[in-house]
Amino acid sequence: MALWSEGRSKKQIARLLKINIKTVRSTVAANGQQRSAVSRARALPSPDILKELYRHCHGYVQRMHEILTEEQGVTIGYSTLTRAIQRLGIGRDDQSNRATHVPDQPGQEMQHDTSLHTITINGKPCNLICSGLYLRYSKMRYIKYYRSFNRFQMKCFFDEALRFWGYCAAVCIIDNTSLAVIGGTGADALFAPEMVAFANSYGFRWVAHALMHANRKAGKERNFRTVETSFIPGRYYSSMEDLNAQALQWATVRYAKRPQSHTRLIPARLFENELPFLRKLPDFISPPTLPHKRTVDKYGYIRFDTNFYWIPPGPYTQVSVVQYADRIVIYARADQQLISYRLPPCGTQMKIFAPADKPGTRGQPRNIKRGCSEEERLLRQKATVVGQYVDFIRSKECAVRYKPQFIRELYDLSRTCTDELFVNIAERALQFRVCSIKALLRMAVHLSNCQQVDEGQTPPSISQDLQQRPAYQQGRFCTENSPPSLDGTTPQPQE
Repeated sequence: MALWSEGRSKKQIARLLKINIKTVRSTVAANGQQRSAVSRARALPSPDILKELYRHCHGYVQRMHEILTEEQGVTIGYSTLTRAIQRLGIGRDDQSNRATHVPDQPGQEMQHDTSLHTITINGKPCNLICSGLYLRYSKMRYIKYYRSFNRFQMKCFFDEALRFWGYCAAVCIIDNTSLAVIGGTGADALFAPEMVAFANSYGFRWVAHALMHANRKAGKERNFRTVETSFIPGRYYSSMEDLNAQALQWATVRYAKRPQSHTRLIPARLFENELPFLRKLPDFISPPTLPHKRTVDKYGYIRFDTNFYWIPPGPYTQVSVVQYADRIVIYARADQQLISYRLPPCGTQMKIFAPADKPGTRGQPRNIKRGCSEEERLLRQKATVVGQYVDFIRSKECAVRYKPQFIRELYDLSRTCTDELFVNIAERALQFRVCSIKALLRMAVHLSNCQQVDEGQTPPSISQDLQQRPAYQQGRFCTENSPPSLDGTTPQPQE
């Protein structure tokens, strides 16, 4: 203001003091009466009061503003209050939000996590769980997809991935998943004893990162992003086995030999340099197992994972089933192994498995559900409209509850009439959305009579004077279905 009072122009003042001319204009307009930062700070309550009020209002700043303005008489704007809370860091843990830099040391760390992906398999979208293991220093990765993921599946995945590499790092960073952690979080996490014993057999230990601190395993999180953008799009998968085969080839061959985008380093070469620092797996490691108990039915089968497995005959009604990653082994006792089976492909249901040289049996498991694939195939071969009607039965629009049974009954109906008549029935049923076998039978009788009339045949007529026939008159007082008399004898018809 001293320069302004001396007659200097605003441009001269701005050029002389090296400040913005807008600042000069606002200062001159306010006559130098600008509020200082100190005066603004004095209008706010103390940080301790704001912290206590924030805790009392459970973090709702709108309610804090109401209490300050209405109950305590503090004149403060809502935006000023929110800005003060952000500046003071109230309600925010600076330690959890700040990224911690951990140096990349060879052989020291690997990271594991899971992510949910929607992948189209054979034309059908499926929600699958992608499990991934990541070596931090060399950027090598191993991924596999599962329909469900539990503690046993987690053990099988680690066993498969570490056996593939032949080495492991000293520490495995995971989140606070209940598959491994049974209590606490972060540094206070308590791991399940069986998971600790599992890690010790391979030579590493578990470490859980702090709660809401996922950037501690940022390499694994970035790995899922790479999978979603570089592996999943533009590929066709015929089955789960095909999906996992392509995932293994992409992760361990294609991606491992490709230079990284920023560092231009190749993971496969870094892995070779990291091998002397990694921990070599022991010569023998017992694979993960999961025990089960099953009851043998009278036909000699047990049910396991929606399928049926034949058991050699013997004096036992219960057996022990030990599940491995790719097979099951059945025991009568701890020292008596009966038989073993390779597990079928994922999605196999209601199938019977038995050795080719097993002795013949009188029957099959009674609780096995009969399919309709063969009947459906034969129906679709008859005509296009029949296939369209089967598609309608299979759709959610149809109210049929037991669709396989309906398709089997529909196939039985097709065998009792000519192909031409059955095609007409299917066409009419599709037109009127008929989904009842009884209605289809009535329709078959009606269309059959109409067809006979069109061909000049006389349909069988029913006499209208049925009740006037002598045979009807003679038998109208028959007591065939009458209840027994009081003496316990059934009354006989009169001659």
